[in-house]
Amino acid sequence: MESVHKTVLLKETIDGLNLPASAQSGDSKKVVIDATFGGGGHALQVCKNYPDIKIIAIDQDRSAIERGKEKMSGCNVTFLNQNFRELGDLQADAIIFDLGLSSDQLENSGRGFSFQKDEPLLMTMKSNPSEEYLTAKEIVNTWEEKNLADIIYGYGEEKFSRRIAKAITEARDKAEIKTTFDLVKIIERAVGRAYKRQKMHCATRTFQAIRIAVNDELGSLQEGLRKGFDSLNPGGRMAVISFHSLEDRIVKRFYSAKGGSASGGQGNREAKIITKKPITPSTEEIKNNPRARSAKLRIIQKT
Repeated sequence: MESVHKTVLLKETIDGLNLPASAQSGDSKKVVIDATFGGGGHALQVCKNYPDIKIIAIDQDRSAIERGKEKMSGCNVTFLNQNFRELGDLQADAIIFDLGLSSDQLENSGRGFSFQKDEPLLMTMKSNPSEEYLTAKEIVNTWEEKNLADIIYGYGEEKFSRRIAKAITEARDKAEIKTTFDLVKIIERAVGRAYKRQKMHCATRTFQAIRIAVNDELGSLQEGLRKGFDSLNPGGRMAVISFHSLEDRIVKRFYSAKGGSASGGQGNREAKIITKKPITPSTEEIKNNPRARSAKLRIIQKT
């Protein structure tokens, strides 16, 4: 299936990697890791701008890789079907993390990421999850009420978390919660008129929280940042695009720990923070792609 994903902050990210100087040197050994290949927008732009650069494209969703093979035809690319927390011993001159869901996963995966489609409650990034993998269905049907409330509040920053958790446990006592629409109806009943005047759909934060828990997204991000930074050659840059405050907070703290203050700082720093403040999408980009509105790009350079 053709990708419907629109790449966020494309020019800002590629420009921020500071590749031109290295690419113009004629060194074909330069390597860029796209740690979250997804729709392939960033990797394809690197290929177009710097055809001699080797690209390592990583995604734990096999369907994304299968779509990408045709899109990246003619590029010097190696695909790895794994989570970016498994970066291992790779070495690179730049690395890109574009966090969160791609539009392809929302629209076409059939795994229950979107509350606007009636699909099985999976919410896993893996294309064909086996029985041992955690799913959203398992979480909503077996986790204790307190644990549900904790993740909905902690990962979704949902102020009605306790009310929603209680409604979920009461509903599952009557019948198993199987689909996204089953869960949406429970949430709608739980919050009542509380969300009536808000632009955000009442299920948004709960779905986000459960998805983060299913995929251990915050744990993966912390580990991926560490391994990604370790994989960078001196002078290499890491660009991270986040879409909600929990991700951005982790990235900001990691950068601060490596580089100290963006304006300088003292001591033996491991990196230089390139973006004093996060780069955000222009009004025009948000108009053309509303899903870009919460994106924040932060860039760091290894010393």
